[in-house]
Amino acid sequence: MTIGLHILTPEGTLVRADVSLVRLPGTFSPFTVLPGHAAMVSSLSEGDISYVADGKEERLHIREGFVRVEDNTVTACVEV
Repeated sequence: MTIGLHILTPEGTLVRADVSLVRLPGTFSPFTVLPGHAAMVSSLSEGDISYVADGKEERLHIREGFVRVEDNTVTACVEV
């Protein structure tokens, strides 16, 4: 099972991929989203969003943002 990952900025879409996990820099604590994760909304602080797509880990540094997790989809609106 995979997770749909969408990382958006005011300028457009940076990432649209099917991934096996996503690690996010939550404001109060970093957290990991796996398939089947409960629905949630969280603010994000400066740090790296990392994800695994096709067995390869990728990273994207952000300044801040928000994320919504729902129905095996992670949508992050961020400033880079």
